[in-house]
Amino acid sequence: MKKGINIWSFPSGMAIEESIVLAKDAGFDGIELSLNESGPLSLESTIEEVRSIRRFADDTGIELSSLASGLYWDYPPTSENEQVSGKAFDIARKQLESAAALGVDSILIVPGAVGVDFIPNAPVVPYDRAYDNALAFFSKLAKEAEAVKVAVGIENVWNKFLLSPLEMRGFIDAVGSDYVGSYFDVGNVVYSGYPEHWISILNKRIKKVHFKDYRRQAGGLHGFVDLLAGDVDYPAVMAALEAINYNGYVIAEMIPPYNHHTKQIVYNTSAAMDAILGRTER
Repeated sequence: MKKGINIWSFPSGMAIEESIVLAKDAGFDGIELSLNESGPLSLESTIEEVRSIRRFADDTGIELSSLASGLYWDYPPTSENEQVSGKAFDIARKQLESAAALGVDSILIVPGAVGVDFIPNAPVVPYDRAYDNALAFFSKLAKEAEAVKVAVGIENVWNKFLLSPLEMRGFIDAVGSDYVGSYFDVGNVVYSGYPEHWISILNKRIKKVHFKDYRRQAGGLHGFVDLLAGDVDYPAVMAALEAINYNGYVIAEMIPPYNHHTKQIVYNTSAAMDAILGRTER
């Protein structure tokens, strides 16, 4: 498996190029970038601007592992508002196009939500309608993904939707495309289950993996802690990944950031992942 880190783990406002250099210095094999609404890698970016980021990463000697986006919290595919869901689809097409220009093989998409506790006044969508809306969205998006040969990874998040590995598996199978699978986040399921169970059930449907850690006793967003400081059974997680012959990227997504010496989280995370992946002497 390869060791990556998501750009959201870096100090707020740090330039993409500086983040790439920092990830390389910290010993990561790859970095996951994010498509934003505006900025140097965004809905406004030209293909040539996107390709220049790839060239910078190549010159730095680090891979680009995948392309995430946080825009789907504002524009959820589950929305009952056709303008909102239409905007989500336009974002997804731009994300696929940008991923192809970056030379990455997969993107991360939040599938929408029934409800979101941590977003004030987030609309609540009836579960069955959310399911139908999301299924139509990803079934249509599968054709776009197949055309550019970039896989779509649906992330399990705190959205009151696709709440179990059985349901996530069923949803992916209902879409019925090799280009639509799971972007499995280890830490996001700890509050209600066990990541090793999800891994064995989702199996070959897993396109990419996020590493986080979570302490159940803390609860809420405060439960997210440094890798190896929470309740994720990482030996069991690694055994489950190895059992399904997963050999792609495992990518740290570290939240919240440190209040002081904010770059240190990148180095600490790299060291923890070395231990998890068996890259350090015991």
